[in-house]
Order: sequence, then structure tokens, then C-alpha cells
Amino acid sequence: MIRLSQSRYSVSFSQWLQILDELNIGAFMVDCRRRVSSINYSAQSLIGLRESEAVGRPCREVFMGVPCLATCMFKDNSDMADDENEIRIRDEFDEKHLFTRVATPVYDACRHIVGCLTIIQDQKPIADLIDRIRHEERNVKIILDNLDIGVFTVSLDYYLTFFNKKAEKISGYDRREVLGKPCATIFKGEASEDFCALAETVRNGITRSRRGKMITRHGETVPIHVSYMALRNEKETIVGGLATFHDLTLVYQLDQAISDRYTFNDMIGKSPAIQRTFERVHAVASTDATVLIEGQTGTGKDLLAKAIHSDSRRADRQMVKVNCAAIPESLLESEMFGYVRGAFTGADQDKPGRFQEADGGTLFLDEIGDLPLPLQAKLLRVLEEKVFYPLGSRRIMKADVRIITATNRNLRELVGKQLFREDLYYRLNVFRIELPALKDRRLDIPLLIRHIIRRLCAARNDRVIDLSGHAMEILLNYDYPGNIRELENILEHALIVCRDNLIQQNDFPEYLQNPIERRGNTPAGFSPAEETDEQERVNILRVLRENSWNRRKTAASIGIDRSTLWRKMKKLGLKFQR
Repeated sequence: MIRLSQSRYSVSFSQWLQILDELNIGAFMVDCRRRVSSINYSAQSLIGLRESEAVGRPCREVFMGVPCLATCMFKDNSDMADDENEIRIRDEFDEKHLFTRVATPVYDACRHIVGCLTIIQDQKPIADLIDRIRHEERNVKIILDNLDIGVFTVSLDYYLTFFNKKAEKISGYDRREVLGKPCATIFKGEASEDFCALAETVRNGITRSRRGKMITRHGETVPIHVSYMALRNEKETIVGGLATFHDLTLVYQLDQAISDRYTFNDMIGKSPAIQRTFERVHAVASTDATVLIEGQTGTGKDLLAKAIHSDSRRADRQMVKVNCAAIPESLLESEMFGYVRGAFTGADQDKPGRFQEADGGTLFLDEIGDLPLPLQAKLLRVLEEKVFYPLGSRRIMKADVRIITATNRNLRELVGKQLFREDLYYRLNVFRIELPALKDRRLDIPLLIRHIIRRLCAARNDRVIDLSGHAMEILLNYDYPGNIRELENILEHALIVCRDNLIQQNDFPEYLQNPIERRGNTPAGFSPAEETDEQERVNILRVLRENSWNRRKTAASIGIDRSTLWRKMKKLGLKFQR
């Protein structure tokens, strides 16, 4: 509603019309007789008439065929009020155009109606703009529908607003049945846990990426990599969320194929060094030859022994392991050969030894270099005569076992120092397999990392997570004095500490976060079969210092138990420091 004094009416309205002209908005004034009293240039252009042709004429003649009589303000003065509607106006060529019409009564100072001000705006530019927007929207949808990734969007209250064809294919849902529904009702099970991260993104605007699983409409589990981002308007206000996801099924299948190709009985590797080891395992496994495995601590000697046993004709029988360094010397003989009742105080019943337990199968003697000399002679007899005596018995027992031994020490050096029998050494060294250190098979590190993370995550019932590029670079360049066992410890530590879905450098143990100490202290050119006492002393001393002389942590880092560490420290002259 506009109030004007009659004396100032024409001047004020002229100024008003000029302002509207500047805004390219049509405006005209109709007096109480329903005749056009003023009209601006924009309105003249819209209806195709000059001012002289419009002013003074009834509005019905000027605006040909205007169907506005039903809402004419002059029909009932008492009901006059602001009015807005759409009208169609015929131009000079008798063509109809759609306009937005806003009309308001004009009063003088005495509340007498002096006319009606009408503003009209051609809707064609707006309609054209809407058409262009719709056209662009269609183009965007066509593009999104042809992407090879799933895409969907949600509103602020998490209702699905877009769902592309790839999303349909991966999820098994038709977009017509999901649009307008809460995303939580569509993505159920494990996927709902993954997709709730989208809600967090919508709340705080942080872009996220992760691996997860989607439960399809048909109940199938699909591995996916999903990314989330917030949708914002021109004012940078969050108006919804966007999720894109890839089907990783083929990636996992290819990954499994690669793992199968480079896996041998739970041992993984594609490097030339480990492939040569696998070839030697294949060659000897089918025989009953005694095998000597040499390698640094943590290189996987246990796994290699299991691989030989699993590939042999004895695979359906037991493989029994004896750690010669972990059992006290006083108990080792009875542990290996067993004893009969009364053999010593407390022996109140017969007890079979490891040779009897392994009958028909394989006996794996780990840390053979730590076997005491008296027992070396008895082991030699078993190897030569295939018989043994349980402790306290005169009855001969036959030993139908295959012997596999392993050591991280240089047996030749021990023979020279008269700490290991030469005749036993030659009996054990029928077929020697050397396990390379991890630093000598760097090609295998990415495969091992992926394998170890999957195994650890499966044990924790967690989703598999990845490493950042920088974290991977650190692991690829580290020398691993503790070899594969140390790599396992590093990754387990990282999985415990990691609070995101990507392992970073600061998730590693502290010693890996110092660039100066990232590389191991293993001497250059050092071979697994040549670990001298001095080199072992240097390595153990370094790990002790890294762990502030904590024996439990040191033993865990090296991959041995505390009693073995204590014996090694005693043998190597390492005194405990507080």
C-alpha cells in the first residue's frame, strides 16, 4: 500500500518510474476510472506501445486480453489490498506472454484511493533461466550416470536425493525405490556403520575416505572404497552430503591372485632371493633328507620348516617343535627323549618325549646352535642309528622321524670353537636352506605389509586399513634388524595407536619416528648365515638401549622369550643396566 499527497503525486511517481526503469522493471499507474495515467519505458517495451498510445486509455485496451478482472482492485474498494498473480498479455502481434503482476492501491493523505500501481515483469527470461538450469541439471545427471563409480547425495536430514546408475548396479537398488528415503534404511549392516561417516561429514564439513563393506539388497557383501564430502551453496553453507564409492571386488580378486602366485604355505614373496628359497623347498620337501635352515632372528624359519613338512609325504602326521634355547639344559634330554617311571625324583609315570610324539612325522629342532654338547652326541646317534633310549630305560625306541633344524648362529664358527660337534654338523647339513634377511628382499615388503595387516585386522575383527604414502616409504627404507617379526610388531603397534583409517608415521614405534635411526644397525654385506657372536651382541645391545634395558620389551622386539634373552646376554657378556 502506498500513500501519497495529491500535490506531490505526479512528481513522486515520476521518480518512482525512473527507478523501476533503471531496474528494467515495467510499471504503470491506473487511476480511479481504470485508465492508464502513467507508464514507464520498460512497461512500454513489454506491451509494444508508446506512452502516448497508452496513457488515457482504459487498462483493458492497453493490456489486451488481460484476464485480471476477477482480481481487479477497483471492483470492491473496501477489499483493496496488495495483490500478486500471474497474467498473460497479448502484444501487438497478438502473441501471449506470461508476466508476474504485483498491484497495490495508492492512497492520498486523506485515505482516498487515487489509483493502483502495478508492476509487471516478463517471466520469459526467468523461464529461460529455469530451462537452462534444468538442462544443465540433466547434463550433470547424464555425466554422473555414466561414471564408473557409485554416487549418491543426501539432504541435511539424510534423505537420499540422488542415486546414479553405478550406485544402482553395486547396491542392487533401483533409484526409484530409494530416492526420498533415509539412507540408513537402504545401507544396512556393515555398510550403515561406514555410511554414518557421511553424517559426520555433513555435520562438520570434513572430507573423508575409507575402505569398508556394503551389504547389497540381495544380502551380498561388497568391498568398497568410499569418499564423503559436504555439499554447499553459493554462501558456503552446508546443504547436504555427497558420497562416491568404488567396487573393490576385482581389486581384491587380483590381489588374491597375486598373493596366491607369490605365496608358498603361508610364506609370501616375489623377490628373486625368496623365490630361490621356495625352489629349494620344493626340491627337498618330497624327500626325507635332513634340512638345515639358516637365517637371522625373525626371518621366518618356523614357517619354512612348516612349509617343508606340509609339502612332504609326512604332512598328515605331526610336526613337533623343540626350541633348544628355551628349555633348561637339565630338562632338555627328558623333553626330547622322554623318561620312564622312577627315572628321577618326581617321575611317577612314563612320559613320552618329542621323538615319540613326532613318530611318523617331522621333528623341528629350532636354535640347534644352542644344543648342549652332551645332547649333541645323543642326537647324532639318533640320526645315525634311528633309535634312542628314553631317560631311565634300557629299551630301545625306534625313531621314524624326519629332522629339520634351524639356527641364527654360524655353526661352522661354533665347530671351530669346539662348541658344536663337527660330525653332527655334517649330519645336519645334508640340505642347507638360507633364509634371506628382510632388508635383502625389499620387493616383498609391500606384500608382507598387506598380508600382515589383513591377518591382524581379521584377528581384531576390524576392517582392513591402509598406510599413507609417507608411512609406506619409511617401512620400505628401514633395515629391519628384527626382520619379519619386527615388521609384524611395528604394524601391530600402528594398528593399536591409529585413530583414523590410514596409518601415519606417528603411529609407528618411537624409534621409527627419528630419521637418523630409521635404518637398522645390521653391518653392510652381512649374510643371515654369518651372524657372529659379536654381531649378535651389537644387535641385542642396540635393541636393549632402544627399550631402556627393559628385557620384556627387548625380547618381544627381537622375537624371543625373556629366558632366551637372558641366556644370550649371559653368553655374550651383556650385563643388565638399571
